[in-house]
Amino acid sequence: MTKRHLTAITALAAAAALALSGCAGGAGGNGGDGKSGDKDADKGTITLGYLPSWTDGLSTAFLLQNQLEKVGYTVKMKTLTEAGPLYTGLAQGDVDIYPSAWPELTHKSYMDKYGSKIEDLGAYYANAKLTIAVPEYTDISSIEDLAGKADRFGGKIYGIEPGAGLTEQTKESMMPEYGLDGEYELATSSTAAMLTELKKATEKKQDIVVTLWRPFWANDAFPVKDLDDPKGAMGKPESLHFLGTKGFAEKFPEAAKLIAGITLDDAQYGSLEDLVVNQYGKGKEAEAVTEWLKKNPDAFPTQVS
Repeated sequence: MTKRHLTAITALAAAAALALSGCAGGAGGNGGDGKSGDKDADKGTITLGYLPSWTDGLSTAFLLQNQLEKVGYTVKMKTLTEAGPLYTGLAQGDVDIYPSAWPELTHKSYMDKYGSKIEDLGAYYANAKLTIAVPEYTDISSIEDLAGKADRFGGKIYGIEPGAGLTEQTKESMMPEYGLDGEYELATSSTAAMLTELKKATEKKQDIVVTLWRPFWANDAFPVKDLDDPKGAMGKPESLHFLGTKGFAEKFPEAAKLIAGITLDDAQYGSLEDLVVNQYGKGKEAEAVTEWLKKNPDAFPTQVS
């Protein structure tokens, strides 16, 4: 475990404790003035809503802030702690963009409820998936192997936020499908709390079961492995999308075009998240994005230099 990964966990713990609140995005790629290089070209204010403890959205939120400010938009960042309020805010227009949604499967229930008031602005990453993981040194390889071994794992599967799609998929699909719902407790609280338990267990070489997902930096920071899912109970791989409130593309056509051009592969996404979460950390996200853009000048066709 490197020092930067431990620092990231501490930062996540602080971020996950935030109450539902909005904060001005003052740390943009242009010194935080919320404007582009052409300060007379303010094209309106765009509010990005994200969950700090879900670092896929954290990373892409600051990437969008950087690029949108450079073409003349004022960007405000609104932090939330659960997916439900974020989708509600998006549907009501309190949030203009959710910069890393899982609408195909993980957040399908939210899309079923709010989809008529939401625009899909494009998918930026393919092959995202939900996982059940154990330490590399744990001698099981499949979710099926968890049956009858609750005592070994303290009778718990450590999850993340109660309102997360990952939590719903684990509780409503995976656990009953494999007959684990009567044997294990799905312990939920926050992503930071789950990572804390994972850190403690792996440092002591103890067995633990956690809910994870890919892409996520923790898969590289900790000695973990995904368990095989022969019944497909955690769902198929899906894409990560940028979602906008209804009417976004009509109101902000240049922003919509820029966003639609962003497509990241594994290496590009991995390096972005690593810089934002681990190498730079909380309070320096904008600096991390600036560094990433220097290293990835061809990351997407519409990148603004």
